[in-house]
Amino acid sequence: MPTTADFLIATKWSGILTLVCAALTVLMFVFQWGVRFRFVGVTGFMGVLTVGFFALGLVPLTHTIIPGAAPFSLIYDSGASQAVISVSPKIKQSELDATLRQAASDLFSFGRLGGADEKLTIRARTIIHPEAGQSVPLYLGEVKRSLASRDDTNLAVTIYDQNFARLPQLETASRPS
Repeated sequence: MPTTADFLIATKWSGILTLVCAALTVLMFVFQWGVRFRFVGVTGFMGVLTVGFFALGLVPLTHTIIPGAAPFSLIYDSGASQAVISVSPKIKQSELDATLRQAASDLFSFGRLGGADEKLTIRARTIIHPEAGQSVPLYLGEVKRSLASRDDTNLAVTIYDQNFARLPQLETASRPS
């Protein structure tokens, strides 16, 4: 994965190429060459590319991997302070804790609406089928984290033990020896 230093190096070379394109464009206008207007577009595109590389060089690209986290799908995200993820009904409590922490890390964004004292609440749910043709959503836990700080050390993870008891138990088939 490229680091911020890699993007700053790309910014330098892209900036040099932008300046070369700009100089060529000026020369083309001076000598009235036919492709001069095309080079205006090339120079503009190179300028936009350089600014993009520069912006990526300023913002660190990080992805934290929490060991033991199970796969999840984002079901609902208000863009502000609430989100819902879906997990497998076969998940264990320890996996759910790690998955909620992974979701809290993945869904953090400085662009979320809310004040500095508000919290992002992420709820984990699964679907159970108590009877044929009946599906019931079952919330297994939630995590609350700060909307203002990326490195929030005060994650509040809550696991609903009573809802874990409602999950279908994994049946272990006994084999004849």
